[in-house]
Amino acid sequence: MSENLNDPGHGDSIASWAAVIVIIFAVTVGTFAFWFDLAPLVWASAVVAVLGVPVGILLKRAGYGVGGAKSKKNH
Repeated sequence: MSENLNDPGHGDSIASWAAVIVIIFAVTVGTFAFWFDLAPLVWASAVVAVLGVPVGILLKRAGYGVGGAKSKKNH
């Protein structure tokens, strides 16, 4: 099997992991809130889940994305 030199890293960066962790946390809290019939917390967790995307984008722009200046794999 040949090595792909143009491999983007499959999201192995601080930015992508931070976004995924925020979204997973929000979905988990939202699930429990839905289960216990806490509608305001369900909506709040939905907002936090949506905000997980800009967290990843902002961290990527700050240099923590794949190949970024502050990432571990910038070589």
